[in-house]
Amino acid sequence: MIYIDPPMWPAHNTLFSHLISDTGLEELHAFTRAAGISDRAFDGDHYDVPRERYDILVSLGATPVSCGDLVRILISSGLRIPARERPSALAGPLLDRWNRLLPGAPELGERLLQRWNEPHRRYHDRRHLLQVLEALDLLTGSDVPRPVALAAWFHDAVYTGRPGTDEEASARLAAQLLPAAGVAASVTEECVRLIGLTVHHSPAASDRNGALMTDADLAVLARPPAGYAAYVRAVRGEYAHLSAEDFAAGRRCVVGRLAAADPLYRTPAGRQLWEARARRNLAGELAGELFRGEEADRL
Repeated sequence: MIYIDPPMWPAHNTLFSHLISDTGLEELHAFTRAAGISDRAFDGDHYDVPRERYDILVSLGATPVSCGDLVRILISSGLRIPARERPSALAGPLLDRWNRLLPGAPELGERLLQRWNEPHRRYHDRRHLLQVLEALDLLTGSDVPRPVALAAWFHDAVYTGRPGTDEEASARLAAQLLPAAGVAASVTEECVRLIGLTVHHSPAASDRNGALMTDADLAVLARPPAGYAAYVRAVRGEYAHLSAEDFAAGRRCVVGRLAAADPLYRTPAGRQLWEARARRNLAGELAGELFRGEEADRL
C-alpha cells in the first residue's frame, strides 16, 4: 500500500510530503511513474512531493497518515534507510569532493550525482560511489591520482544491470563529457581505460592505477558479515527481474571467479586491509552460509 504524510516539510519555497510503500520499492516506483513524479524526487526509501500534488496523489490511491505513522510504517516495512546512509545526505559531501577534484565544473558533478541516484539502483548508488572514493583514500593516503578519482566517479555512471555494456557506456560518457570540462586528453584517456578494467577486475601486475581502481571497487567484499549480506541483498534488488534460480546461478559464477583470483586485491594495502575478510565472505557465500554469518554478526 502507498502512504503519504501531510505537506509540512519546508524546502525550495514550498512544503513537501513524503510518499512511501509498505510493500516494496517496485510498488512505490510504479505508483510515482503513473502519477508523473520525477525520478529525482526519490530519496532512497521515499519520494519528496510538493504540497500541490498532495490531493492528486490521495485521489490516485495514496493513503493519508500522520508523519509519525508514516515513519512507523516505513520502519515496520524494513525499507527505511538510516539518515546517515540516505543518498540525499551524501550529495553535499560528494559535491565537495567533486569540486576539489575538478574545480570549475560543478554542473558536471551534479549531473553525475543525479545518475548515481536513479531509483532502480540498490547497490550501485551514491553510497557505493562514496565507498569507492573512501577506499581510494585508504589505499593512497588521500593522494589519489586524478585519472583514478575521475574513473571512480564515472565507472558506474551508466547502470542498467548489463555487465560489460554498462562499463562501455560509462567510459563513452566520460570520453564525451570530460574534455568539455577542461580535462586533458591524456587524463581522459586513462580514465576511460580504468573504467574498462572494472568489468573483470584483472589489471596487469605493473598497472598501479588499475590496481587502485579495481581494489577500491572490490572493497565491499571485505565488509563485516552483516554488511556483506546487505550488499548481496542490494545486488539482488537490482536483478529483481530474474528468477531466484537465475540470479543464484549468475551470482555463483561471479563469486566463484572472484574467489579464484590470486591475489584478489592487487595493491599491498588492499591485501593487508581486505584480503582475508573478503575471502571469508566469498567462501561463506559459496557455501550457503551468508545469512547465518549475518545473524552471528548481530550477536
